[in-house]
Amino acid sequence: MTAITVRPATRADLPAITEIYADAVQNGTSSYELVPPDLAEMTTRFAALEAGGFPYLAATRGDRLVGYAYAGAFRPRPAYRFIVENSVYVAPDAQGEGIGRLLMEALIDASKRLGFRQMIAVIGDGRSDSASVRLHSKMGFADAGKLVGTGYKHGRWLDTAFMQLALNEGAHAPPDPASLPERRFRGEA
Repeated sequence: MTAITVRPATRADLPAITEIYADAVQNGTSSYELVPPDLAEMTTRFAALEAGGFPYLAATRGDRLVGYAYAGAFRPRPAYRFIVENSVYVAPDAQGEGIGRLLMEALIDASKRLGFRQMIAVIGDGRSDSASVRLHSKMGFADAGKLVGTGYKHGRWLDTAFMQLALNEGAHAPPDPASLPERRFRGEA
């Protein structure tokens, strides 16, 4: 089997990313969207993350994109600037092959390099046995709470799980003035 390569995503990847996400929206419970966004909307979302300097990664097998992951702002208020929220999606026929883990490892590394201090996972269908909760647990994320019955999709109520991973000493050290969040806050990035 061809090896998986994880690299920065590009605009050329967006048709495949849009297709992977459409499947997750239509058939899964990880996203609470009910209608898959089209390529134009996915391009807008990509551009916003790109403009913010956030990591957006693609996993490929040969010439085929088989998954993607990105980190974005957790909340818009400035005091949250050191926190990123992650998203990871794998093509349906490539799930269970460790691609999500490869993407998460690379996303965590990229977020650390940028100087972020916490990574938050907001997981739709936050059952303890869900694939996303299991993946985040394996990556060292801790349970940070659950909102019960917050999403209704595919004829059932879903819980939303929150998981958290400290990066770069987390809250045990002051922010790095050279970090992306601090440079953006000062208007330098």
